[in-house]
Amino acid sequence: MPFDNRRPDRVAEAIREEVASFLTDGVKDPRVRGLVTVTGVDVTRDLRHAKVFVSILGEDAERTATLAGLAAVASHLRGHVGRALRLRAAPEITFKADPSVARAARIETLLEQVRADRETRVAEIGEEPAEGAVKSTPAGDGDVPPEPERAGDADGAR
Repeated sequence: MPFDNRRPDRVAEAIREEVASFLTDGVKDPRVRGLVTVTGVDVTRDLRHAKVFVSILGEDAERTATLAGLAAVASHLRGHVGRALRLRAAPEITFKADPSVARAARIETLLEQVRADRETRVAEIGEEPAEGAVKSTPAGDGDVPPEPERAGDADGAR
């Protein structure tokens, strides 16, 4: 019987949904607090291990405590997921912090700063730079050498 390459992906998505619903309704551990978002799940091909990536908003101490609380409920969650998905062997669940949401928020903040700086410069100068204009740089900074001529380009024939 050929191996179905999509099954781990389908199981991972089902685990993500089940863990997310469990975190909103069934967690009794007081360390799990704040906004916990399940961002993704990686499942091994044999469906024995699942890494659940979570984004936790809050201070570093809260994040650490929440990850410890999630690790404590992982064994209970394993049985819950196995029963809900009717898997022969429930995967061993480990929680990993996913910094992508925090990184995206940081990038958004930096972009907003750039927009604000640009607006203040435009207000000081009084005119908007032309669309697609390139900022001039002093000679020697970032100069790009011209492309060498190809043999066929000189006479126009190829």
